[in-house]
Parts: sequence; C-alpha cells; structure tokens
Amino acid sequence: MAPLQDGAVPTALTLLRNLEDQMKVKISELIGPALDWAVASVTEMYVIVGGLVWVMDDPYQPSTNWSQGGPIIEREKLDLYRYAGYWGSNNPSGIGCEGPTPLIAAMRCFVASKLGDEVDVSEELLG
Repeated sequence: MAPLQDGAVPTALTLLRNLEDQMKVKISELIGPALDWAVASVTEMYVIVGGLVWVMDDPYQPSTNWSQGGPIIEREKLDLYRYAGYWGSNNPSGIGCEGPTPLIAAMRCFVASKLGDEVDVSEELLG
C-alpha cells in the first residue's frame, strides 16, 4: 500500500485501532480479528494517520481465508501437521505454534517468528 501524502484522508480504508488503546497478548492466544490484525501488522498492510491504524476495506482474514493465508504459508515455508486434535506449524528456524485449525496455527507461527511471544493488540479486537 502506498503511503498517504500529508493531509490526505484515507477513503478506501477502515479504522482498526487507536495506537494508545492496546494491551500485550501472547501470540499463542491470538484468534479471530486480533490474529488477523497481527498478521496485517507484520505484513505492513496498514497505514498510520494521526496516531490511528487503518487497513484496506476488503476483509483481510488470513487466519480463516486460504487465499490470503496460503501464500504466507508458502512464502514463509511453514510446515503444517496435525496431532492430538490440534494443528501445529513450524517455520524453518524451528519456531512453532499450534491452533484449532491449520491456518490459525500457521498465522500464529508467522507472527511469532516476526514479533516474538507477545504482541500489542487493541482491546477492541480481543472481543
């Protein structure tokens, strides 16, 4: 996404969160909109205008949409495996995460490989 010029108002963007309204969350606990936001933040699919974070209007849900999460799995060379009723994902460096679905496990692994064990997430995204 191209940066906005000074004073430009985003038109095809949706407000996601205020940068001051956030809390630390373990990557292993992220799910739904909070996990999707964390993936968006790592892939830089957002802009910051006036201290607020905005993303494109099209739903970005890589933790449930294979057409969005699949390319990340392929590009990052994430392994997926199933065990004991859960899915696991590892990256080539050995960082691993689990989740109830392959996409959730893989997106947690992707975010953890870039940000570590915790991430700052807007409280409104946590439900």
